[in-house]
Order: sequence, then structure tokens, then C-alpha cells
Amino acid sequence: MVKEKLKELIETNRAHIGVIGLGYVGLPLAVEFAHHGFTATGFEVDESKAARINDGESYIGDVPSAAVRELVDAKRLAATTDFDHLAACDAIIICVPTPLRKTKEPDISYILAAAEEIQKRLRRGQLVILESTTYPGTTDEVLLPILEETGLKLDEDFLLAFSPERVDPGNPQFQTHNIPKVVGGCTPDSTDVAAMLYGRIVKEVHAVSAARVAEAAKLLENTFRAVNIGMANEMARLCYALNIDTWEVIRAAATKPFGFMAFYPGPGIGGHCIPLDPHYLSWKARQHGFDSRFISLAEEVNSRMPEHVVQLISDGLNDERKALRGARVLLLGVAYKKDINDVRESPALSIIDRLRAKGAEVRYHDPFVAEIDFHDAHTQSNDATPLQSVALTDDELRGSDCVVIVTDHSDIDYRRVTDLAPVVVDTRNALSGDVRRASHARVIRL
Repeated sequence: MVKEKLKELIETNRAHIGVIGLGYVGLPLAVEFAHHGFTATGFEVDESKAARINDGESYIGDVPSAAVRELVDAKRLAATTDFDHLAACDAIIICVPTPLRKTKEPDISYILAAAEEIQKRLRRGQLVILESTTYPGTTDEVLLPILEETGLKLDEDFLLAFSPERVDPGNPQFQTHNIPKVVGGCTPDSTDVAAMLYGRIVKEVHAVSAARVAEAAKLLENTFRAVNIGMANEMARLCYALNIDTWEVIRAAATKPFGFMAFYPGPGIGGHCIPLDPHYLSWKARQHGFDSRFISLAEEVNSRMPEHVVQLISDGLNDERKALRGARVLLLGVAYKKDINDVRESPALSIIDRLRAKGAEVRYHDPFVAEIDFHDAHTQSNDATPLQSVALTDDELRGSDCVVIVTDHSDIDYRRVTDLAPVVVDTRNALSGDVRRASHARVIRL
């Protein structure tokens, strides 16, 4: 049986693992399998990425180049743009992006492209796993029919499962090996073998009854965060109107040992999951005539936070008898979270665009992001000119009319910022009480 043969290969570390997509999810996963003694091949459409991996160089911050080099030298890790090598893989794991269209509907074109590449080389005895976040039913309703077009049958010839990625870039505490893995197969055999495979590299595997359960679980995780961050953001706007310290309110509420979980406001939500995943869930709900109003409201609140940040900047400048038009505004941090170089869906892009639209001169400093480009989603100002990070010199701080902490990177000296800048807008609670009390700048907090 296919199940027994695959289990034998996995138990003896002879299973050849293929990972399609070597980004923030795929590369750490391939490295983890190779680290545990499997042979892992990464499949990429980007020739430069494949070449860098084969040269022993990592382009993902959470994966050290030394680890990649060691595994490449040991012949346990390789990257290729030749998808014909999929035929040699016993397990194929899809880790490709799942963005949104401009209409905010799911875009699973990368999943379809990967499925078509697998379909051309699918053979008896393979396990296919989808990790890319998607709406419930994708594995059963989209992937399975594509694979069965080959004439091969599920369980008889191949196995198919879904196991959502849970990567948190820049988190040193939780990485691939110690983040529990949820696994749901299209059949019990698929679940068993996929769970066994992940059990070789992660500490805990949680098997569920079906692929669509695992798909829905992933969307619930991130929709839960999006909705609760939306509540925190709405509270922040209310507290600003009432002249109450939002952060002190949250700290006080968090002393309750039950029935409360602290979430914190920010300039908006960013990254590869939280801004996107709720849309996948609400889209699927609409297909079944269900209106997910709670999710839509949270998205509305979160998407308006960059506008609120611009209002805080305008208010701060107004108190200094300065207009936003013509003002020099310096953003500290443009990555979507601290200490990483990822700007996907970063609220900084919307903030910059809104400031440009109002006539401000915008500059930014980010030690992790040398340049930012503006796509169609961030061109309200009709100014898509790229920006380059500037050095955080004393003159840069003194010459700014307002400094905005958008991303609270660890290696920035915030005391120096408040000593030299005239106005500081802190959207991340980056300034400690001591720094605020000693500040020469007017400090405005979210």
C-alpha cells in the first residue's frame, strides 16, 4: 500500500522531501527537514534565489547562512528551478504566496501553478501537502481534482493533506521545530502519513479529521488576532478623543487573571497573514450566503489606522504652529514588525502615501530596509517614487519637524530621538516612561 511504503521511507529518513517556494515559509521548512537527516530539494521560479541557496547563502533572516552552507555541503539540501525533479520526491510540500486580488478576493493562482507542475510529474507513492493559507475546501475541491486528472487515485496511488504554516518571522523563541503543527488529510491515510512526516521535525503534531478543518483553523487563528487588534485600535482612537492613555488602560485591564487577553493598538496591521487571512474566510462565507459582519468591521477599523496616525502627526505639528503641507516628516521603521526586513502590507506604506498626498516631505530610516517601492495599493498621492533609508544622524533628527515611530526596531536609541526631534509620534509604545519624562520633544502616543 502507498501508506505503508511512505511510512517506511519516513521512518528511515529515506523519503526525499520537495518544497515548492523558498520564501519565509518554505526555506526554513526545507532546512529543518535536511537538518533532521532527510534529503530536501527546494523548487523556485526565481533563479537567483536557487543559486544563492546552492552557494550556501540564506536570504531569510531566521535561517543562518552557516546552516544552509553546512547542509548544502553535506548534499542534504539543494535548490532548483527545474520542476522535473519533482518526480524524484516522495513528499511534496507547497509553500507559495496566497495574496489578495485588488477586489480583496482570494488569489490562489500560485497554488494552481504549483499544482499544475506537480500534476505533470505525479507518480504512484507520493504525498502532497499544501501549507499555503487558503479558504476551507481548497485542498479537496481544487487540488484533489487537478491531481486526479492524471488517472491516479487518492489513497490507492497518492496521498493529499493540508498543514497550515505558522511562521512568525523574527521570533527567536518560536521557530519551525517548536511550533505545533496542525495536519488534516483528505482521507485518514493522508492524515496519518502527513502527521508522521511532520512528527519527524516538530515537537508536537495535532491531527484533525479533515483538510478543511485545518484550513479553517488557520483562518480562525489570524482572524482572531485581526478582530482583537481591531478592538484595541478602536479603543486607542476613543482614548485619544477622551485624552486617556491607551497603554495605561490596557496595562490595568491586563491585571485581571481571567477573562481578558491583552492586545495592543498600532499604526495598522501588516505582514503575510493577518491583513489577508480574514478576507479568505469572509469570501468563503459569502459563497454560502453568510455575511461575516464582525470580520468586515475589524478590517475597516484596522485599515483606517494609517489615517489616524496622519491625524496625530497633523495635530502634533499644529500644536507647534506648523502645517502638515511642507513639513519634513521622518518615519522610524517601515517593516511591518520589529527587527525584520519584511514590508509586505506594512502600514508604513499607507502612512507615507497619505503624508505625500497632503504635501509633506517624507523620509524614513530603517536599518533592515534599504529601499521601498510603492505599488498600486499605495498611490493615493500619485507619487510612486521609491524612497531610500536615510542615516539617523543628529542633523536628520534636528531637521525633522516630526518623527514618527512606526516600527519599534530594537537598535534605535529612542532617548536620542526625543532629545533632538521637536515632535515625536509614538505608535508602538516604544518610549519608556523615563524616556518620555526626560524628553525634550513633544510626545504624542497612539
